[in-house]
Amino acid sequence: MSRLLTPKLLLRGFEVFVVASLAGFGVTLLYGNDLPAFLAALRRLHWIWVFAGLGLASMDWIAGGLRLWVVARHVYPNPPLKGMILAGGMGAWAAYITPLNSGAGPMTMYTMRRYGVPLPVAVTSTFMSFVATILFFAIAGPLAVVFGAGRSLGQRGNVLGLSLFDLFLGSLTIIAAIGILMAVVLFFPRFVRDLIHRAAEAIGRRSRRVAARLQKLQAGIDQAHESVVAFNSLRGWLALFWATILSGPSHANKLLAGYVALRALGIHPNFVDILLVQTLVMFLLYFAPTPGASGVGELLSAAVMSSYVPRELTPIYILIWRLTLSYFTIGFGFLVFSGWVRRGLQGVAEPGLGDPAGQET
Repeated sequence: MSRLLTPKLLLRGFEVFVVASLAGFGVTLLYGNDLPAFLAALRRLHWIWVFAGLGLASMDWIAGGLRLWVVARHVYPNPPLKGMILAGGMGAWAAYITPLNSGAGPMTMYTMRRYGVPLPVAVTSTFMSFVATILFFAIAGPLAVVFGAGRSLGQRGNVLGLSLFDLFLGSLTIIAAIGILMAVVLFFPRFVRDLIHRAAEAIGRRSRRVAARLQKLQAGIDQAHESVVAFNSLRGWLALFWATILSGPSHANKLLAGYVALRALGIHPNFVDILLVQTLVMFLLYFAPTPGASGVGELLSAAVMSSYVPRELTPIYILIWRLTLSYFTIGFGFLVFSGWVRRGLQGVAEPGLGDPAGQET
């Protein structure tokens, strides 16, 4: 098992997540500065929306797993659906308790290996799921803008003179740029590989350590290209198409957590506006250095949503938002992982993984 996924390091990540998240919540409580209003809001919650948040949280598992199943079955016969669903959810779980979501890929591949999927297939499926995510946002975002979605955001927010709509367009531009860069890397790997090789030679004269890392990057690009080649057929592109469609529901809890939290408080906002704002929040949280963007996420969400959430209701909004976004998945994920720990963990490349005894949840 990768060093990143040892129980000790995952537990440490969880501890950091809890402490930072509580600190962020505490700041929002001070910002709200109205404890009676907070307690009153708890009594008036529309609980049906809190349970809707639980349903959205399950999309980390169900839709994320279906997306893995769609891409895996293109290169591997009859991948286990149960294993794929657990891989989708456990990947999200690990992302929430590791910095910069760094545990998502290794945990996804580890879970697939537990259910008998060969490591090369797990690597390809995980990477193509990431490609599908980039494609989804790179396509859906501009289409939403073209059809006039979120224009009213231009009247909300003022961050250095920018409206929420300006911020959304900025994040969309960065996503599109990432998509273009990824396309260059994937479809012109020799060109990129030659550039990296020249850079490695030049830098290697000064730093062998940096040169070694560039060589590893080159190997990763070659591996990513091999994954794309495996999908270079009508059937493969169709699988990627469905994976792109499934990227929407697989990110449902991230995209709709804000709307659910507002409705739980009895606030009836414009659905599309909140969807776009949450897309912005989700994008910004990917760059937060803390596990699951804990602490940072609470403050960022409170700031961005201040145009929609009354100040005194900000703490309860943040609490419900976090439940939908990550708390539910973190709780269930720890139940699954603790069962694995009791039965013993192995390295992701070890042959024992995938044996019938290792296919329990």
